[in-house]
Amino acid sequence: MQVAFYAPLKPVDHPVPSGDRLMARMLCDALKHAGMEVDVASRLRSRVADGNVMQQARLAEMGTKLAARLLLQYQSGFRPRPDIWFTYHLYYKAPDWIGPIVANALDIPYVVAEASFAPKRASGPWGQSHAAVETTLRHADAVFSLNRADMECLYPICDPGSVHFLPPFTQVENWSVARRKAIDPDSVQLVTTAMMRKGDKLKSYDLLARSLGQVLRNGVDHWHLTVIGDGPARSDVETLFDQHMVTASHVSFSGQCVPEQTREILGKSDLFVWPAINEAFGMALLEAQAAGLPVLAGDAGGVSGIVSEGMTGWLVPVGDEAAFTDRLTRCLTRDVEALRPIGEAGASKAMQHHTVAAAANILGATLRNLVSDGQGRS
Repeated sequence: MQVAFYAPLKPVDHPVPSGDRLMARMLCDALKHAGMEVDVASRLRSRVADGNVMQQARLAEMGTKLAARLLLQYQSGFRPRPDIWFTYHLYYKAPDWIGPIVANALDIPYVVAEASFAPKRASGPWGQSHAAVETTLRHADAVFSLNRADMECLYPICDPGSVHFLPPFTQVENWSVARRKAIDPDSVQLVTTAMMRKGDKLKSYDLLARSLGQVLRNGVDHWHLTVIGDGPARSDVETLFDQHMVTASHVSFSGQCVPEQTREILGKSDLFVWPAINEAFGMALLEAQAAGLPVLAGDAGGVSGIVSEGMTGWLVPVGDEAAFTDRLTRCLTRDVEALRPIGEAGASKAMQHHTVAAAANILGATLRNLVSDGQGRS
């Protein structure tokens, strides 16, 4: 089966790493694991961050032209004709201006993974893009959601039965840590992984720095945090920790690391911490869990689809600094002995429910049913 794959927010080969790029790559891997041929149909980035109406119109026009070019390439045999069109990450700032046209012209199923729908954007500056997303979702043959929180807003506009939950997944075996040293109660190793950029990431770093500063003021100082990540807001992040008196004796910045380096750091750590403000689901949380680390996170978006409260980690109300600080303090004091068994439970859960093979089974079964049923856009 031939799949035309498109990621309008960030293409799979974009030079800047992010969770979106990683998930796009993982979806391609899962489709291939399911025995499908994957062709990246376009690399057009449709995101308009500031609501510029003219830019949205230009991208819509460009998408129409690219769709026409693709149809000619399919007709001539220059590109393999797809049996399915598959778009990853669809929302009002990054609509798909290409796929619906192609899927309709070829009369093939149109499929989306990770979509959100925000009715409040209907009358704002993104109105044109919002309307395009709504039309696309109303006609989509299948919508896979990696975040259960997003599913509630999809049910009213999607065809009944077309919405499917797809648990977040990763190459679990690549993150597995064979042996861990016993935890030193006098030096508990904390770790976090996140890009350093303005917005929600910086807000999460701010809460983390405030929380750790309060932990120190409460007299709990037998810990060290390693921060994995980099980005344009790195100086802001470092300033936040300085402001709350979390100095080099308690925090170190490893910068951007390749996966092998990240796994090595995770393997030497005892607890993964991240406030997860407005986090969709958090690939870094899943990777940490796959590495056998318990996770302390804010209960945002689809985080609870990865972290099971009290079983593979702890969830606190998102943005609640006091709750985060209290739970972290307990992890560093009376619950230290629970960190290893809870981390092991997380690794077991990742191996059972969050593998590429598990995702491939869900995707493969659904897509094959769509094609065998002759389901298309007509």
